[in-house]
Amino acid sequence: MNGPIEFLNGKVALYPGDCLDALRALPDSSIDSCVTDPPYALASNVKRFGGKNAAPAKEGVYGRSGRGFMGKEWDTGERAFAVEFWAEVLRVLKPGGHVLAFSGTRTYHRLACAVEDAGFEIRDQIGWLYGSGFPKSHDVSKGIDKAAGAEREIIAKGRAVKRMIPGADQNKVGWEKNSGRVYEPTQTAPATDEGSQWQGWGTALKPAWEPLVVARKPLDGTVAANVLAHGTGALNIDGCRVNADISEMQGRSGKPTENKVYGEGISQNQVGIWEPNTSGRWPANVIHDGSEEVLAAFAAYGDRPTGKGGGANLGYHGCGTTGPDATRGFGDAGTAARFFYTAKADADDRVGSKHPTVKPINLMRYLVRLVTPPGGVVLDPFAGTGTTGQAAFLEGFRAVLVERETEYQADIARRMELVLAGPDERARAMVKASGKMQDAGPLFAGEGA
Repeated sequence: MNGPIEFLNGKVALYPGDCLDALRALPDSSIDSCVTDPPYALASNVKRFGGKNAAPAKEGVYGRSGRGFMGKEWDTGERAFAVEFWAEVLRVLKPGGHVLAFSGTRTYHRLACAVEDAGFEIRDQIGWLYGSGFPKSHDVSKGIDKAAGAEREIIAKGRAVKRMIPGADQNKVGWEKNSGRVYEPTQTAPATDEGSQWQGWGTALKPAWEPLVVARKPLDGTVAANVLAHGTGALNIDGCRVNADISEMQGRSGKPTENKVYGEGISQNQVGIWEPNTSGRWPANVIHDGSEEVLAAFAAYGDRPTGKGGGANLGYHGCGTTGPDATRGFGDAGTAARFFYTAKADADDRVGSKHPTVKPINLMRYLVRLVTPPGGVVLDPFAGTGTTGQAAFLEGFRAVLVERETEYQADIARRMELVLAGPDERARAMVKASGKMQDAGPLFAGEGA
């Protein structure tokens, strides 16, 4: 590379254009972490690999001849599934630098294999659970009747609701017009015997989670040596602990007795007991959005109270156990949902953008905080509307964003204008926009915080 990264406002750098070209312009070992939401390449396999009437695939096996998610032509895998691309990410990351990359449940394996083949260590997987998924299933019975040329009788006329977005404005036109309304499909009766036989059969489940690959560039020596030399290689556990009620932390009582396994003076009930960290629970590899659908799914397994008495308590390794004494743990109660970080959507998430896959700012702040050292630089080669840039800015990091689509480059400009304007001015701008954001002016104008 040919020179240092120029951070506009000292905080955020935007590279317009192809992410692979942009990465090749960055210095070796100049980035602390990579937090990104690549295209999932969710077009059908027929469109992906070439069906009877499909155009030739573009740029190799992962190119696409058809449009991807919600008809977007950018939803392709020629970068996100390419070893060559992730090899460039590996090069620009410091030793021990982490990658957190979202993916779809159908194409996660392509992403993870490319990341691993590029030289990263796959460390874990994070599940992002949400209640806004919309099933895109083919009705088998209707398909059979249509193929037979039979017209189905309408039993009840439904009300179509497009893609569900938490906090969406139901007064806006287009796919955002939903605000969580219940989908009411039109009900029809099978018109053929074969259609009746396959009534109620479909082809897809309701999407309710997305996997993130958690990977790390190989260390330079031990973890301790790598952290001291480069500031990377570890996770910010205390900075990402899950809030918990610590008002009634309990300990076991009872007289210690001889234990044949653990020795004199140690009772069986004391084995494996730990003192909870007053900052909260250890971060887990599950995160959820706190929506009614997700909370209801956890509630289906019942409440698990903690504290005094003989109910189900947190026991060895955090599992449920019973007994007359309370295991040392947090004094809260409720479903298992409380053990995981909750990243709820808010008004700042979309800032007028029509991008179909905007992630909650709270989620992105948590992720960049988990893998980025103090004062570090976060890379997002698939910046979209700039949520990673905003999250990094709010967490006190710098960010390098890359975005090819001019529409989303403008979204990034609007987002950063609002971020730099401060909360009061941002609120006024959001009200003024009320359906259509105004031009933000010069890219990233204003003073950095």
